[in-house]
Amino acid sequence: QVQLVESGGGLVQAGGSLDLSCVATGSILRVNTWEWYRQAPGQQRELVAQITRGAVKNYQDSVKGRFTISRDNVLNIVYLRMYSLKPEDTADYYCGVDVQATDRETYETYWGQGTQVTVFS
Repeated sequence: QVQLVESGGGLVQAGGSLDLSCVATGSILRVNTWEWYRQAPGQQRELVAQITRGAVKNYQDSVKGRFTISRDNVLNIVYLRMYSLKPEDTADYYCGVDVQATDRETYETYWGQGTQVTVFS
């Protein structure tokens, strides 16, 4: 069984910063690409950032230069450091990761429970 637990998030004034983290625990053999998604009220879930096992990073255009994704391959943690936050960054943020469990031959995608980020002006 693989579980993802997110932490971080909260309430911040525009221009401020927040850090999110997400740890994968359980019977993990390999962890592949990590992703952060967000979903604002009434909006579809959108990809914010992703990082491959080889640390290749991709960002949504609206967060480039403001968000940084990183990972720890030993501890199976992904981080999202968010700077210069704007009210439009307000959303529920979800981490996702492709994991090969010890009892599986293929990768499966797992999701965190979500954490709320609210940016006020």
